[in-house]
Amino acid sequence: MSVVPKRRGVPIAELPPELNPLMQAYLEWVAMHKRLSEATCSSYARDLQLLVQCCQHLNVLVPESITATQVRHMVMQLHGAGHGAKSIARYLSSWRSWFTWLVHNGHAPSNPVKTIRAPKAAKGLPKALSVDDAVNLVGNREVIEAGQSAAQTLLLLRDYALIELLYSSGLRVSELVGLDVAPPTGALNDGNGWVNLTEGDVHVLGKGNKPRIVPVGQSALIAVHTWLVARNASAAASKSKALFIGRYGTRLTVRSVQLRLAQHARLLGLPVHVHPHMLRHSFATHVLQSSGNLRAVQEMLGHTSLAATQVYTGLDFQHLAKIYDAAHPRAHKKSER
Repeated sequence: MSVVPKRRGVPIAELPPELNPLMQAYLEWVAMHKRLSEATCSSYARDLQLLVQCCQHLNVLVPESITATQVRHMVMQLHGAGHGAKSIARYLSSWRSWFTWLVHNGHAPSNPVKTIRAPKAAKGLPKALSVDDAVNLVGNREVIEAGQSAAQTLLLLRDYALIELLYSSGLRVSELVGLDVAPPTGALNDGNGWVNLTEGDVHVLGKGNKPRIVPVGQSALIAVHTWLVARNASAAASKSKALFIGRYGTRLTVRSVQLRLAQHARLLGLPVHVHPHMLRHSFATHVLQSSGNLRAVQEMLGHTSLAATQVYTGLDFQHLAKIYDAAHPRAHKKSER
């Protein structure tokens, strides 16, 4: 069975023609009423496109008429084609949501995906840098600075600031590139946040449009301030309100951060491929190992549950829960007398 190519950031107006009108209508509804990001809507579109391909493989002409048995067959086919359990779980979640919408609007009698579960995935621990490698990554600048031009040095100052900030505050890379130089005039919107150098914190809008404030370490504050001075003195600074910009003044992209970070790590001789989320893992792991404060790490990461924080730290959840229970005054109800 053919596999849908992974293409990111596809606007709804450019969806492939094989998505039928009901799928188009659902995606427009999701974008308008759930206010999901373009990237999330594009992910839903790819998952629905895969559903269309699965139906074609089974000679099902109308996707909304599939049965639970056919969905199970699709899952088996995807699993046999090498799709991971997490990916299949995401496909099913997207399909389930579409059928829920169909049933609610009278386009389908029932949801055939409602009881279908993805294959169980082996639980792997997220990769984090060791403390020594993390310190080497953010602190060993002179190795890379030698022999650089003025333009290259400007970009290095930017890279030092964003790397320091990623490790210092555990930001998602999407939150990082969404930072602006100054705070918004109103409430946070469209993912734009800012670094408050005076208070020593960063304001971000995380998943689910949830705002949070995270402390920023002294080294990161100095790096961001140094970058701001250099940024504002450059000719490209007037073209964007973004904190982190490229050589032409446009907002830095997620992909650019990934490439620059990986290149920086290679030049320093780190033994692993380093990506932005690894610094988020490292932040959570190192803070939790040093403090044992699960609740604080949960808040700084912007997680809604302790289980989500456990996934990032890679530590035993029962051990973390005991720390939380012992430390938090409201972890348990007081026993009745």
